[in-house]
Amino acid sequence: MKTGETLAVLADNWLPKSKATRVTWTAALAFSLLLIVLPWIVRLDGKPHADWQQFLGRFHPLAVHLPIALLLLVPLLEIVGVLRPALREAAGFVLGLAFVSCLGSLVLGFLLAYGGGSVGTTVSRHMAGGITLTIATMLCLLARPWWERNAVAYVYPALLACTLLALVWTAHQGGTLSHGSNYLTQYMPVGLKRWTGLEEAPAAGSFYAKHINPIFDSNCVACHGVGKVKGGLRLDSYDLVMKGGQDGVVIVAGQPEKSMLLTRITLPPGHKQFMPAEGKPPLSAEQIAWIKAWIEQGASPTATSMTGIDLHEQQAEPPLQPVGDYSALMPEIGQMDQAQGPKLKQLSSKPEDGLVLFTVDSAATFGDAQLKQFQKFAPYIVDAELGRTAVTNASFDTLKQFTHLRALHLEGTQITGDGLAKLPPLSQLTYINLSGTQVTAASVAPLSAMKNLRHIYLYNTPAQPPPPLPPDTPSAPAQPAAKSAAP
Repeated sequence: MKTGETLAVLADNWLPKSKATRVTWTAALAFSLLLIVLPWIVRLDGKPHADWQQFLGRFHPLAVHLPIALLLLVPLLEIVGVLRPALREAAGFVLGLAFVSCLGSLVLGFLLAYGGGSVGTTVSRHMAGGITLTIATMLCLLARPWWERNAVAYVYPALLACTLLALVWTAHQGGTLSHGSNYLTQYMPVGLKRWTGLEEAPAAGSFYAKHINPIFDSNCVACHGVGKVKGGLRLDSYDLVMKGGQDGVVIVAGQPEKSMLLTRITLPPGHKQFMPAEGKPPLSAEQIAWIKAWIEQGASPTATSMTGIDLHEQQAEPPLQPVGDYSALMPEIGQMDQAQGPKLKQLSSKPEDGLVLFTVDSAATFGDAQLKQFQKFAPYIVDAELGRTAVTNASFDTLKQFTHLRALHLEGTQITGDGLAKLPPLSQLTYINLSGTQVTAASVAPLSAMKNLRHIYLYNTPAQPPPPLPPDTPSAPAQPAAKSAAP
């Protein structure tokens, strides 16, 4: 009898008595089922869809902060409300806002994934977490009135606790999508990594493992990894890199000009197809040069070095020196951005980091005269992308005025090196790419005096050092050696 009485009391407390309440709970159940089956109704197929979906979806990272803040506020109001009942009344209103904001964030997140063609394990987990969180918040909203009437004392607190756990898990999945799976552990002390079992095995000694894969891992895998696969392309292993994505292969061994990945990372940052996308900073000049050299020399997973590239990894990069104030020149820079031809882009969101000169849209017609027109911007340009343009040795008279220049691309030009002796005063220059030019060992010799210049690329030039001889091969008569990188 006691068990029967207990069940009767529970049923009396739990089962809705009014028709309006029964309708509300029935609608909530139906709505929950609809959310649960939504991923099967509209499947993520990995293909980009309408631009308006991507436009609205990109507000998702901004919108998700609202339900997070509101849900964290609810238990605080409930606890403090013991002393100040007015705050407990506000908790119900805040919980209602949290449900509405959860639903809005869920819709925007789905538009972002579906419209942008994002798929992957972490995308699916994040979406499942958002659905669970929305349903849990709705159940909290419906159960709270019972708790206020002391009809059922423990259901609402238990649901609220589960909701907060779902919030933490869902937020973690979202952070993994935005920053990568190793965002929290990347700079963890080695001892702590070992203690937690997160220490990674040492990478193999190939050029790909030591230099190319880390570039992809740091800049690309957040969108092209196991958790999120935009465009069907994954860059988290060599085999998957070479496999390509929905648009075909992205690496054509030995043919950098036909490799889609290299094309995308060398576009101007404002271009629609530029990679890394979603506002991430562009790759550095040396990272692009490593990728290009790796592709050009066969895209091997095992080669330990690249001809024409000598890396001095033990040297620390010199600190960046801020450029001056160029705000008065911004109107002219903006006009360039709207017109066809060369463009100046800020290196980062900080104006003091300087400008990058892009010539990709007018390379064939960009010569010494066109470069001279940028003299007024010379003190503010830190990266000059002059590869495959029509510049000649006469360009060095202009380039020597680029006092803050850190990276200089001259690959594929008519440069013979006669003017390289004018560059040593550029104390901040750390990188120069002369691949595919006619520079000689004698013409690049003056660059050895530049103490900060540590990356010189001489692939496919008369100055290219000969490849090392295999073991047990008789040595040729000694010849003067060309320097391939600064000491």
